[in-house]
Amino acid sequence: LYAWSEYVPQDSLDGFTEETGIKVNYDAYSSNEELLAKLQAGASGYDVIIPSDYIVTIMIAQSMLEEIDLSAIPNFENIGDAYKNLDFDPGNKYTVPYQYGTSCLVVDTSKVTRPITKWADLWDPEFAGKVVLLDDEREVLGMVLSVLGYDNNSTDPAQLEEAKIKLQELMPSVKLFDSDSPKTALLAGDVWLGQTWNGEAALAHGDNPAIDYIFPEEGCNMWYDNLAIPVGAPHKDAALLLIDYILRPQSGVLITYEFPYSNPNLAALELLATEDPETYEVYMNFPATNPS
Repeated sequence: LYAWSEYVPQDSLDGFTEETGIKVNYDAYSSNEELLAKLQAGASGYDVIIPSDYIVTIMIAQSMLEEIDLSAIPNFENIGDAYKNLDFDPGNKYTVPYQYGTSCLVVDTSKVTRPITKWADLWDPEFAGKVVLLDDEREVLGMVLSVLGYDNNSTDPAQLEEAKIKLQELMPSVKLFDSDSPKTALLAGDVWLGQTWNGEAALAHGDNPAIDYIFPEEGCNMWYDNLAIPVGAPHKDAALLLIDYILRPQSGVLITYEFPYSNPNLAALELLATEDPETYEVYMNFPATNPS
C-alpha cells in the first residue's frame, strides 16, 4: 500500500491481515506529485495506491493504472451514487472512491478575534509569522489565483506571474508549509490561521473547539481521493481483496473515527449513526466533514 501519511487506519489493515493472512506494508507519500514521480521513475512492488482526481487523469492518460473488475468489489455498492462515475474516471474503470474533501480556511478564534471570511484576509500584516499553508503547489497556487479573481486552474502565464508576486507578498506571514499535519502548529499555538485539509481541521476542532473551518468567499477546492491499482502490481488479487475490505461499512467507520475527512461510504455513515449517534451528529453538523 502506497498512500498518504496518516490516512489509512492501522486497525483496518490489521483486521484485513487477521482475516486473510495477507500482510500489508504501508509506505507513505506527502503529495500527489511525489506519488506520480516515484511511479514514473519505475518504482515497483506497489499493489494499491490512493491518488487524487487530477493525478488519476494523468495516470490514465499514461497507462499507469490497471482496470478494476468491479464485480470483484461487491462493497462498491456502499458508495453513494454522487461519488461514482466522476469526470476523471467515467464508469469507475480504474478507481473506486476512498474519501473526499476540501481545502479551506482554518482559524483559531481564541487568537484571531475579528471575523475571517476570505483568503485575502491572510495577507493582513497583523498575521505576520502566524499563517500555515499546505505544502501543496496546486492548492496554494489555486488559492492565490482565487484571491486575484482568476480561475484556480488557470495556466495563463501572465496570471501565474501575477500569482507568484502575490504569493511573495504573503511569505512574511507564513510560518510554515505543512501538508502532513498542519493541525499540529495550530494546536500548539505556533500559528493562528491558514489553509488546511478538512480532515485536519476536524481533528483540530475536536481537540480545541475554538478552531473553526471556514469556506472562503473566493471559493475553495474540492478533491476526491481514490483507491487504484498501478500497472504491474505483483499481488493484484490481494489488492482487490483489500479494496473491497476498505469499502466495508465497518472499515468506513474506522476511517471516519481516525481520519475524519468526508466519507462517500453511505453504508458506513448509516452504521455510524446507529452505533454512535453523537459522533454522527458532530460529523453531519461540522462543515469540514459534511460540506453539504
